[in-house]
Amino acid sequence: MAAILIIDDEKAIRKTLGEILSYEGYKIDEAADGEEGLRKFSSSTFDVVLCDIKMPKMDGLEFLEKARQVNPDVPIIVISGHGNIETAVEAVKKGAFDYISKPPDLNRMLITLRNALDKQTLVTETKVLKRKVSKVQQMVGDSAAIQKIKDTIEKVAPTDARVLITGENGVGKELVARWIHEKSNRSSGPMVEVNCAAIPGELIESELFGHEKGSFTSAIKQRIGKFEQANGGTLFLDEIGDMSLGAQAKVLRALQEGKITRVGADKDINVDVRVIAATNKDLLKEVEDKNFRLDLYHRLGVIIIHVPSLNDRREDVPALVDFYLETIANEYGQPKKAIDKNAADMLMQHNWTGNIRELRNVVERLVILSGKTITAADVESYVVPRK
Repeated sequence: MAAILIIDDEKAIRKTLGEILSYEGYKIDEAADGEEGLRKFSSSTFDVVLCDIKMPKMDGLEFLEKARQVNPDVPIIVISGHGNIETAVEAVKKGAFDYISKPPDLNRMLITLRNALDKQTLVTETKVLKRKVSKVQQMVGDSAAIQKIKDTIEKVAPTDARVLITGENGVGKELVARWIHEKSNRSSGPMVEVNCAAIPGELIESELFGHEKGSFTSAIKQRIGKFEQANGGTLFLDEIGDMSLGAQAKVLRALQEGKITRVGADKDINVDVRVIAATNKDLLKEVEDKNFRLDLYHRLGVIIIHVPSLNDRREDVPALVDFYLETIANEYGQPKKAIDKNAADMLMQHNWTGNIRELRNVVERLVILSGKTITAADVESYVVPRK
């Protein structure tokens, strides 16, 4: 049963609307002015609000502004007997779902309510789906190195400080970036990823900053770049050590001024983006070799998080193996396989040149090819390189 809050200083109006909507099957609460309405709105859960404009203590437009700060997802329908087009436009600009003049047409009001509730349902479903789709894999391990990373994330995530994540390929740098975003104040915004190593040098500027139609031969339409796509959220620049010097200069400007310019345009665009970068290279060595800008290094590396290789935290291997055994079993819809101690010990001593990525693949291979219990013989057959 949907809950509706009616805010109106006229008791007769509240009573009439309340009786009609109760008959339609809605749960009704009332408030005699904007202040009382805001108190109830802040302390209870409502699916829709019906709000008058002219009220003592706090008018409808002021209530609308403050209610949107409390919960911007709840549709607010403004009703007023003092209506004019300017008031309606102002109410909609401030975030009202719709505007209805008094005396309200009953059929129109019920249709508007139904539309508002449909919107509320879609908003809720979208949030649930986003959480499912963007669910971040947990960071597995109890080693001192992993605990230090977790502690750093807890401290850094709520800030807007830029973070540089270093480490070998496959150690989980992207996972660290995702956790920083997930725990940040920007978690409701997008996290946009760019693999700088996978984009040709001549296209990296268009990828990052976008381009205007006709700005170069293959620019057949306008393109929105990754910086704009990440506005209000986080931009993850993976393998930034492979970025061209020309693109580095433009990224530096974007970080310094909070502005970007599309390729082929002369108009600046303001962007509000938190940048997290990652690299498997020694950027200071790249600076010495004149492949990376020192000023950009200092801009990116406000906080530096180094993710150790799996060989440097072997004590985490058993927990990771168990985690992937369960994850893969769920993906395949089959019971979780057991692993005997000798097999687990062999995996712990294995030389993980591909780090976490390699470990995940190895566990999946063992799940597919082994019997009910993974044995040392299975590890010998399917993991240990043959000489």
